[in-house]
Amino acid sequence: MDPRESEFVDRMGLVMERFGGTRTMGRLYAWLLICDPPHQSLAELAAQLGVSKTAISTIARQLEAVSMIERVPTSRREHHYQVIHGGWEQVMRVQLAALQPAVETLDFGLSVVGDDRPEQRARLEDTREFFAFTALDGERLLQRWQDYREKPADDDGGGG
Repeated sequence: MDPRESEFVDRMGLVMERFGGTRTMGRLYAWLLICDPPHQSLAELAAQLGVSKTAISTIARQLEAVSMIERVPTSRREHHYQVIHGGWEQVMRVQLAALQPAVETLDFGLSVVGDDRPEQRARLEDTREFFAFTALDGERLLQRWQDYREKPADDDGGGG
């Protein structure tokens, strides 16, 4: 890994931390974005990132579970992984799916807090509306993303 690649990998580690993952998770994902060949064995990943093979295996399984990377079949026994196209979109879909139970919980909270507690009720309503709006707008965002991705490259939208 050259110094600029290393800097990119380290920066993505910090990005992933901001999203609630681990730095090593971000570094692993970043390396899989830029490595050649585009799939790497656990041993290769561990060597490139300076992390134990056990740690890489654990993180790879976590990234695989959220559909950001996938295991690639090889003729050898060792596992190889590569980035899945659309992984971040899948992560967003999982996050959006978690919003509906939040709305339902806040609806329940509204049934618990009567009209005689206007301050508490206002806080609950505001929070509920935020989650409901985010769920609705998130679905619209993903549809706009799909539309954007399907536009021809020479179109003004810059997609595809």
